[in-house]
Amino acid sequence: MFMKWSTENSSPDTGVLQKRNWRRAMLALMCGTLLLTSACSLLPDEAEEEVLPSITEPTISKKPEYEVTKKAWVSSASGSGKIMSEQEETVFFTLDNKPIKDVLVKNGDTVKAGQTIAVLDVDDMQKDLRQKRLALRKDEVELKGTLRQKDEMDPVQFEEAQILYEEKRQAIADLETDIAKGTVTSPFAGVIVSLNVKKGATSKKYDPVATIANTSLLTVAAQMSKDDLKKVAPGMEVEVSVNTVDNLLKGKVKALPMPTNDNNNNGRQGNEPDQDRLDKYLTVELLDKLPASVMRGTPLSVTVIVERRKDVTVIPLAALRTIGSRTYVQVIDEKGKREVDVEVGAQKPTEVEIKSGLEPGQKVVGR
Repeated sequence: MFMKWSTENSSPDTGVLQKRNWRRAMLALMCGTLLLTSACSLLPDEAEEEVLPSITEPTISKKPEYEVTKKAWVSSASGSGKIMSEQEETVFFTLDNKPIKDVLVKNGDTVKAGQTIAVLDVDDMQKDLRQKRLALRKDEVELKGTLRQKDEMDPVQFEEAQILYEEKRQAIADLETDIAKGTVTSPFAGVIVSLNVKKGATSKKYDPVATIANTSLLTVAAQMSKDDLKKVAPGMEVEVSVNTVDNLLKGKVKALPMPTNDNNNNGRQGNEPDQDRLDKYLTVELLDKLPASVMRGTPLSVTVIVERRKDVTVIPLAALRTIGSRTYVQVIDEKGKREVDVEVGAQKPTEVEIKSGLEPGQKVVGR
């Protein structure tokens, strides 16, 4: 007798196995997720994506447009200068290397004509003069004796004696002249506006000692470029702007500067300095009275009205174009742009006169 075992249920249940496999798979998935999460937490944060600005295409700048106008045309020439005296002069010594013995004036002093300004120490020259005068007196006595014997003397010897005597007289006269040069005086009544020496200094030939000016005779003096002076003539209208005066002063051109020649000394002798004379300037005759507060030396500027015209056709200089000998503009209207040849007249730094080719009201294109 034996027992028969049923093998039908001897292996595990299939459902149980599936559940176990499912649990294992879920467990493995969870572990993998945890590992992946942990690893990501160790990595640095990703940078935020940069937001780039939108790019816009550049716009082409539009050239300026100008209207052709008709206006009054005033051309002028300008210069700068100062208030000067109509009568002023710089005085100087003409003796070299002499001590200045005394200075008898100071800046701002009023002086009379012939008044002494400064003197040199010429004691050695005066001593020499006294000796020469004494020697000449002796020579005079000898010459008188010679004259008594004239008929008995050789004519040549007598002539030589006279020449020698005259030479000594001339030497005394020259020395007296040099001694006189040791004193500087005022050539006219005025004011000491500049004093350039002091007591005890050594003289230098033609170095300025002082400038004397008649401050009751003030005038407007200005300098201009050579090109501007060519446009100016006596009698032209002038506007004067003085630094210490608020309003413009009216006047007219009185005189032009004296022409200069670089090849000569302009009347100067030897190494005589070139003085700041009034004839170097354009002078103005004021129609308005010069204010009493204005002093000699005050800076100023002048504008000479060279030309004044009415109803002149004008465009900005920036609208004028040239190619070779051709001068033209670009005109713009309802039909678009077109080139027009023009004839130009006078020009200013910012404007140009149009003699023909354009009419007021038209529009031109700038460069």
